[in-house]
Amino acid sequence: MDLSLRLADYPRLDLIGPPTALEHLPRLSDYLGHEIYIKRDDATPLAMGGNKLRKLEFLAADALRQGADTLVTAGAIQSNHVRQTAAVAAKLGLRCVALLENPINTDAENYLTNGNRLLLDLFDAEVVMCAALDNPDQQLAELAERLEAQGFRPYVVPVGGSNALGALGYVGCALEIAHQCAGQISLGSVVTASGSAGTHAGLAVGLQLLMPATQLIGVTVSRAAAQQRPKVAAIQQDLARALAVESPLAEITLWDDYFAPGYGLPNEEGRAAIKLLARLEGILLDPVYTGKAMAGLIDGIEQQRFGREPILFVHTGGAPALFAYHPGV
Repeated sequence: MDLSLRLADYPRLDLIGPPTALEHLPRLSDYLGHEIYIKRDDATPLAMGGNKLRKLEFLAADALRQGADTLVTAGAIQSNHVRQTAAVAAKLGLRCVALLENPINTDAENYLTNGNRLLLDLFDAEVVMCAALDNPDQQLAELAERLEAQGFRPYVVPVGGSNALGALGYVGCALEIAHQCAGQISLGSVVTASGSAGTHAGLAVGLQLLMPATQLIGVTVSRAAAQQRPKVAAIQQDLARALAVESPLAEITLWDDYFAPGYGLPNEEGRAAIKLLARLEGILLDPVYTGKAMAGLIDGIEQQRFGREPILFVHTGGAPALFAYHPGV
């Protein structure tokens, strides 16, 4: 199967440009005694970077195809996804309406006004607060109906951009990884944060077809593996159907020992991972997603859960949240 041709069947916007870098981390590798590489999706070129731009290349193209004038989405006050959606809307001359919750029930001024929330104001997004995103699909549909009644043409972008269409972006990322590693790096494992599940599912489908000997590990950031696995599997299955993948789908591997005390709540292991990568490599992680995912990678090495082959960490971004969580990081 030529995945490049299959992806070309779906309209996308060129928001990222050339492939993001795949870099060796020599000082971290020496420190951990294991060869570590990093895929720099934190350095995508819009709104201080992050993984959601890959999904939005497909989702925003679909919105334009449908004649939408407003992108509607939802997330936490410090959502990286909402920040990137608002930036894409600004770039395309669209309106953005964001339904936000305060998942950690904090009144800390930094969390409520700094970091990603500050950037939403700069991108001129309209913010609608809700008590909780307990049924986000329905809540977004109701918000879209209200906007339609006001004369707008809304397009609903799911939480995290995580549906089969958005996950195509991470099939594309798997293609980049395969090309960047070909003949040079024999990866044993790829590690990524697993939250809204689109990034994980897209990598699962792409790597299964392109690098079947490489294990993909999702480190959960918001829920136990038993609750996360169906979310990943549902998008994986939808995506496989969209791409006409005929082979049995790869098993979903999840590590759920690192997200406590809960989504959006930093922990000591994540803080230590953030400080370690900053000190050794000058690269910034975040306390919600990538800090916890890196904590899983570090502990996995200590617990000898990996083979001897190199490990790739997919850096999905999130650094603006550091300013919202200070001094808690």
